[in-house]
Amino acid sequence: MGTIVTRKRQDGTVGHTAQIRIKRKGAVVHSEAQTFDRKPAATAWLRKREEELSKPGALDRTKVVDPPLSDAIDRYTRESRKAIGRTKQQVLRAINRHDIGAKTCSSITSEDIVAFARELVSGPTAVQPQTAANYLSHLAAVFRVARPAWGYGLDQQAMKDATVVAGKLGYIGKSKERDRRPTLDEMDRILAHFADRKIRVPQSLPMVPIVVFALFSTRRQSEIIRLSRTDLDVPGSRVWVRDMKNPGEKIGNDVLCNLTPEALRVIQATEQRGDKAEIFPFNEDTVSASWTRAMVTLGIEDLHFHDLRHDGVSRLFEMGWTIPQVATVSGHRNWTSLKRYSHLGQAGDKYAGWPWLDRAASQA
Repeated sequence: MGTIVTRKRQDGTVGHTAQIRIKRKGAVVHSEAQTFDRKPAATAWLRKREEELSKPGALDRTKVVDPPLSDAIDRYTRESRKAIGRTKQQVLRAINRHDIGAKTCSSITSEDIVAFARELVSGPTAVQPQTAANYLSHLAAVFRVARPAWGYGLDQQAMKDATVVAGKLGYIGKSKERDRRPTLDEMDRILAHFADRKIRVPQSLPMVPIVVFALFSTRRQSEIIRLSRTDLDVPGSRVWVRDMKNPGEKIGNDVLCNLTPEALRVIQATEQRGDKAEIFPFNEDTVSASWTRAMVTLGIEDLHFHDLRHDGVSRLFEMGWTIPQVATVSGHRNWTSLKRYSHLGQAGDKYAGWPWLDRAASQA
């Protein structure tokens, strides 16, 4: 028997997806789906197709491999030998739940993909164009694999054309570069808040050393949580950063990064917790939630944890470091992205004599 699934689209309208899956000995031998604006139309199509497929030889005539896009996405995630990041998995699951996921591979046109991008940036649950661009980028990876690997009828040219059009229409776009840096006063307030909370709630995260390390190491939040003691070279004042984010492949992109004296000092102070493999053995989501709650409590607007990396890199340039020197700490392989800091003049160390470094080392 087929099924009908009713979903609310992002533009507020409702779609009814009629889907048929026929199994033989536990394996799916035929799958197809169509989406309709009216449920009676979906019911009528379902009955008609079930009747057609029940006739002798009907399944043999449908053995052209043309599954719904959702099946292609599932196969892509299942058969990929490369690890797929959490964000990419979430995006692909979201596409599966969208109307386009129910369309057969050969039926998907550039118009369908453009419409999908348009729905992403409109309606009550709209996302930003840069987020929509990530959706299309991850979907394009499936398009590149499906036809040559499995014979599925996903048209790479349709994907390329749709990406160009979606960009021209403003449905997708690049992330804007942030220039937000915390002031010394904001940093003092933030760390005083976390220090006070640690006293009141001893089992809470040691956010003071985490925040201070993020600033002086220029490391991203996810990278901090992954740092391992076995990857630390204390005499060389450097550490391997595993799976560092880059414009290409993140998984397996391991980079040996130098540690500033301040960052190394915080790490060395954590050695009293040497029973853990990780230098900072905490959950990334918990760290993120602690930061977000603190910003709300303190009334500090538009300051992200990632802005600590920007501030840390800016500090190094203000201290007179060159692009190659900064890159050894930040991990940038493409120095072009560091040229945005070239306007910063040498102004000394913003955090010279800052008392929170000592406090961070004592609380680590």
